[in-house]
Amino acid sequence: MKTFEELGVSEEIRRAIEELGFTQPMPVQEEVIPYLLGNRNDVIALAQTGTGKTAAFGIPVLQRIDPSRKETQALILSPTRELCLQIADDLKDFSKYMSGIHIEAVYGGASIGQQIRALKHGAHIIVATPGRLIDLMNRGVAQLDQAYNVVLDEADEMLNMGFSESIDAILERIPEDRNTLLFSATMSREIERIAKGYLHDHKEIVVGSRNEGAENVNHIYYMVNAKDKYLALKRIVDYNPRIFAIIFCRTKLETQEIADKLIRDGYNAESLHGDLSQQQRDLTMQKFRQHTVQLLVATDVAARGLDVDDLTHVINFGLPDDIENYTHRSGRTGRAGKKGTSISIVHIREKHKIRNIEKEIGKAFVEGKIPSAQEICQKQLYKVMDQIVKVDVNDDEIAPFMQDINRYFEYVEKEDLIKKIVSLEFGKFLAYYADAPEILPVSSKKEEKTPATTKKTPTKPEAGYRRLFINLGKADGFYPGELMQFLNRYVEGRVSVGHIDLLTKFAYFDVPESEAKRVMKSLNGQYYKRREVRCNDASDTQKPTKAQPARGKSKHQEREPRKNYRKEDWMEFINPKTKKLKGEIPDFTEEGWARRRPKKK
Repeated sequence: MKTFEELGVSEEIRRAIEELGFTQPMPVQEEVIPYLLGNRNDVIALAQTGTGKTAAFGIPVLQRIDPSRKETQALILSPTRELCLQIADDLKDFSKYMSGIHIEAVYGGASIGQQIRALKHGAHIIVATPGRLIDLMNRGVAQLDQAYNVVLDEADEMLNMGFSESIDAILERIPEDRNTLLFSATMSREIERIAKGYLHDHKEIVVGSRNEGAENVNHIYYMVNAKDKYLALKRIVDYNPRIFAIIFCRTKLETQEIADKLIRDGYNAESLHGDLSQQQRDLTMQKFRQHTVQLLVATDVAARGLDVDDLTHVINFGLPDDIENYTHRSGRTGRAGKKGTSISIVHIREKHKIRNIEKEIGKAFVEGKIPSAQEICQKQLYKVMDQIVKVDVNDDEIAPFMQDINRYFEYVEKEDLIKKIVSLEFGKFLAYYADAPEILPVSSKKEEKTPATTKKTPTKPEAGYRRLFINLGKADGFYPGELMQFLNRYVEGRVSVGHIDLLTKFAYFDVPESEAKRVMKSLNGQYYKRREVRCNDASDTQKPTKAQPARGKSKHQEREPRKNYRKEDWMEFINPKTKKLKGEIPDFTEEGWARRRPKKK
């Protein structure tokens, strides 16, 4: 293995990175640095987050800067503000002993006026998000005609976020004879398109294998019923007392809901998503980096740029639709030579995604078994005992109090004292799992049938709550978030919602007994995506019927018996000339039809 000096890194940069703990080059650095120090050398580097890629492109970019020239000589594009700031901070650390180097980060969500003033003052290196850079270029502030070094960091993520056209527009206005480097976790078709259009005789550097997650990551999945996913999450977290993890959710709403539940249940957790203010997001990420937050519940986009080396776990609260997103997620653990674990909590209909990911990353998932209450309690007990044994005692500080302490515990037996200390730390935990909800194993059979054939018997609601039925389900795009919005829209005042059972074509949800009638009255007859809504007491729901589209049909037309009878049965009610119904609305009951239908001879 070569040293940084043998790679051609300058003495000023070596001095700075040694202070940061860089002793030997990582594989991607050993491949990329000497190549980028040359001229007209284009590179596609396939590497995961945490492989040392910022230093791989940052060191040669810095070393090629001429501080005596004021114009911008290098451009680094990143998908998010957080990653943008992270790269800029790293470059400033690397250039600590280089005089006269100016690095500016420009991104959306911050004052453009301040960024304009900074660029007019002069920036040798611009680290930018594509949208804000386009704006500054159109204003004539960002001048890139001398930018002979261009880096697209996490290029696949920028393309996934819809920046393809912006990247095209930026690259078209940068010198042709530039060094261009694309860093990506995966080689997608869009990456290949960018390479074909804007790179010349590029070198492809692969750290690990193409489209493969981190080598030091174990991949585990737990198969549970959809309604038990949160309970499973709690058990997984409890079974790993020293967990330090990011919990990925699919939507901003789900992210906030899961974080709120964890906080309410006493876990050290916070949320990170796009609906938070930038100040809130920055504070949350700072606390997570400093380990004052143990569990970060986040969306994929919000977590970009969050560079944390010692994550023990990544937890997927449901798998992403895009396999590349799974690769990004799992690559956040198992870094810097440490082992990491990527856990996925899935239900039966997500099993095919597991198989697709296995094929793509070339690694097998292990099916995990949800820890039992006894196993969890044992793990937590060992943690408490370990903490007690490893407590650092300052004899000088505690000495003045020892006489009173010894007198107080004089008549307490050692065994009883140990029991009391352990119970104090462990009692609440033990009490919860003594009566914890059971997580039933998942059957490989179909979880539910359509409402037209059978009805799933709802579980008993909590005391003081009534379970309601609504004829909307997953097939209608009706998820917990949509249910809450629907209630807020049509039910006056705040309604507390308890347990929700969401099925394909209908759902059950619990509301306080005192609110049930008001909720049913408010929702009945409303429309959701052209479906007429029916909401009633779940105990009265024997055979749900499919709601008709909102096409102005009268109530008698929706009654089911008409489809069972012959055309001639209808004719006595129709005027043959006008083709319209004559007289009053007929009796469509079984008795009514029986009276009219001629008896068989």
